[in-house]
Amino acid sequence: MFGIQMTSSKQTTKISMPFKALRIWLFAIAAIGISAYGISIMFEILNSNGMTPLEYALLALFSITFAWIVTAFCSGTIGFVLQLLRIDPLTLRRIKPIKLDSQAFSQQKTAIVMPIYNEDTHRVIAGFEVSLQSLKETGELANFDFYLLSDTQDPTIAKNELSAWHALCERLGETSKQLFYRRREDNKHRKVGNLTDFCERWGSQYDHMIVLDADSVMTGKCMLELTASMINNPQVGLIQTIPIPVRQDTFFGRFLQFASVLYSPMLATGSAFWQTDKANYWGHNAIIRVSAFIDYCGLPTLKGNAPFGGEILSHDFVEASLLHSANWEVLLLADIEGSYEEVPSNILDYAVRDRRWVQGNIQHIGLLPSPKLKLMSKFHFLLGATAYISSLIWLLMLALSTVDAVTRALNSDVYFNRAYQLFPTWQIAKTDLIDALLYLTIVILLLPKLMGIIVTLVHRKNRFGGAIKLTLGAIIETVFAIVMAPLMMVFHAYFVVCVFLGKKVKWDAQPREGRMVPWKEAFSYTLFSTLVAIAWGSTAYYFTPVFFWWLSPILLGLVLAAPIVRYSSSIKLGVKLRKLGIFICPSEVDNDTMLEALKVHLKEISVPTAGQYPLTIPALPKEHLVTMPIQSFNKSRSPKMKALKEKLIKKLS
Repeated sequence: MFGIQMTSSKQTTKISMPFKALRIWLFAIAAIGISAYGISIMFEILNSNGMTPLEYALLALFSITFAWIVTAFCSGTIGFVLQLLRIDPLTLRRIKPIKLDSQAFSQQKTAIVMPIYNEDTHRVIAGFEVSLQSLKETGELANFDFYLLSDTQDPTIAKNELSAWHALCERLGETSKQLFYRRREDNKHRKVGNLTDFCERWGSQYDHMIVLDADSVMTGKCMLELTASMINNPQVGLIQTIPIPVRQDTFFGRFLQFASVLYSPMLATGSAFWQTDKANYWGHNAIIRVSAFIDYCGLPTLKGNAPFGGEILSHDFVEASLLHSANWEVLLLADIEGSYEEVPSNILDYAVRDRRWVQGNIQHIGLLPSPKLKLMSKFHFLLGATAYISSLIWLLMLALSTVDAVTRALNSDVYFNRAYQLFPTWQIAKTDLIDALLYLTIVILLLPKLMGIIVTLVHRKNRFGGAIKLTLGAIIETVFAIVMAPLMMVFHAYFVVCVFLGKKVKWDAQPREGRMVPWKEAFSYTLFSTLVAIAWGSTAYYFTPVFFWWLSPILLGLVLAAPIVRYSSSIKLGVKLRKLGIFICPSEVDNDTMLEALKVHLKEISVPTAGQYPLTIPALPKEHLVTMPIQSFNKSRSPKMKALKEKLIKKLS
């Protein structure tokens, strides 16, 4: 992994990416080839007795979902090979530590910005403070400023923020001169408007900004590595890290945390290989070149109504695409550690967060026709939307498959289905092809998990508590992921339908602390799908028992949805598994000092009571006003074309 290596003279370690076009073609050929093979098998199975309109629909739905899972499989396979050999996905050379140069840092200025909105003040201030203290310990704090950018509208929370801020400044003493708190009374354009306000007022004073979410924490080492990478690569506009979930106590939270740290580095490595300098942005835990962001990331309000019109909701994908269009590089550095976040602690809160992302990602479909966007940007948009729409497609495919199976069962004894038919129509079942497609699908879904386990066993098993505990945790994670999948499929399918019907959702602060979901709440969100699953299963079992057993894993997850939601939110179960060493993660084995400091801070330092500190507005630095020009998604003309046009107009006049 990357390590800190301070040097006294400037180092040039510009990232070179050989064979960029070849990588994309390699990935595309592999994904298209495997997809075409699976789709051809499905066609042979459905065409064995002649294709009906229903079966053509099934083939179309299957093609979309199969291609989607193949794309993830190919990324995972590439990532597995590169991680196993310790090869950097961008340079295709052995992974080396990022060299940190004190002299180079002194010539640059970086802002760490944390936009917040009606958040838990205690947790926000704690994460903000421990991240700052971690950077201070590196000795490079003088080259960084910290901004807490509040969009909070709740008066009580706003008072808490202000009081907690004064307490924070008192604790930090002289260091507080590099901290700034700004609250917008009018949170126009939400997070986009929040960051735009910062950039237009103070952004031009900084070379870079590291964007954190309200639940983010980042080590000083990670901040320095990101800054060094930007300094050494002036052609780069944005660098994204992999935020790893931490501080989880419930079974579900620890399941997500374990799965993320186990598989995400491998999957991200594969993605970085073929995305090269056109990676994506996930909205936080990333560093951005401020000048590029100001010049090219002013977001317009899209014409029309929902789901494709209005304010851009998932702004991060769009901002990355605008940087691509302006020929700035966007990189994903998969091996930088120390970038952390928190995740919802139970299935219901997790689904609520996903509902917001569903709406934002589907909106991107409306931008696909834009001639300004590069092909890779459009592919990111398509993948993001398909990630959620595929759930609706899976559900429709299962429903149509049930109708097809029941129809075939009812007509299984009909051999003369046309008038004046001389010979009977014999039903043909291509069992070998059905089995082959089933095994192929299982391999594509589960092999990346196995590869993730293998590469972890080879390189970092001790950071997961050893081989036995790692393997046992991976087995439990896989089983629970399979059991939970049908419920998440139903949630996502419902959200997609709601988005296309124009139903809006609130983009509020999300709960992150662990809680046991009450039975009443669990049933209120799952009862309808459970009743439908019972009726669905009964119908399938009555008419075609064989097909019922194929459906049974999906039906079981829906019938048991409420208990799954309830017991997976158990804090006792999560804590017990941690004591047994199950779902244990590197940050816990390593006893990360920053995360330990966060734990202590949350226990020992509380939000000041009302009246303990005067609610005076903190001083802000001098403003250097600039304007972020609003971008258009029409094709922009190159400077040469503009000059040629101006020359032509002058000549004609």
